[in-house]
Amino acid sequence: MTKTKEEIFTHTKQVLNELFELDESLITPEARLYEDLDIDSIDAVDMLIELKKFTGSNISPEHFKEAKTLQDIVDTVHQI
Repeated sequence: MTKTKEEIFTHTKQVLNELFELDESLITPEARLYEDLDIDSIDAVDMLIELKKFTGSNISPEHFKEAKTLQDIVDTVHQI
């Protein structure tokens, strides 16, 4: 079953809060992954693993080469 963008965002926000202890107020669609959320490449892989489990989709790091914001992640996951 395809997840909505809202469901993907909500789950991603929960993952970022739980795994990386990020303040929920920082986790917005416009938040830049590296600059605002301080997500490094290892963190990004952990986040992708959680998104794969959540969506059941075959998500690879290649899908996210151009992702700069959390909304980019949500849009990409929704398209897969």
